[in-house]
Amino acid sequence: MDYYSVGQIAIKADLNVETLRYYEKIKLMPKPKRKESRYRFYTEDDVARLLFIKCAKELGFTLKEISELLSIKIDSEAKCGDVKHLAEHKISDIDGKIADLRKIKNELSKLVQLCKDEKLTKEECPIVKALEPGKKKIL
Repeated sequence: MDYYSVGQIAIKADLNVETLRYYEKIKLMPKPKRKESRYRFYTEDDVARLLFIKCAKELGFTLKEISELLSIKIDSEAKCGDVKHLAEHKISDIDGKIADLRKIKNELSKLVQLCKDEKLTKEECPIVKALEPGKKKIL
C-alpha cells in the first residue's frame, strides 16, 4: 500500500494543503494516521475520498451535502434512491439559481437598453441612477 505525506496527497488530489486541513477540521476527511516518527500519512483510500469530494464540489454540492453523500456512501443500508434524492434536491436548487440569474440578466439588459447615449456623464447615466439608494430596486 502506498503512503503519502500531506504535500504528496495534496498534489495527487490537485488541491492545496490548507484545503485538506480544512476538510479534516470539518470532518469531511478523517484525521490522518501517524507514523512512529509522528509524521502524518495518507493512503489511497484518502486520495479516493478527496477525489470524491472534489467531483461532488464540481457538480455543485455544498460541503454539507458532500458530508451527507459520504455518510450515504459509508452506510451499508443506504440505497441509490438516497443519493438520487440528494441529486434531485441539488437540481432543484440549480433551477432556482438559473431562474434568479435570468431575472438579473433581464433587468440588467433593460438598464443597458436605457443607456442609449454613451457620452452621458456618470451622473446622467440611467444605469447609475437606477442603482442609487432610494430608487426603485432592480429585482
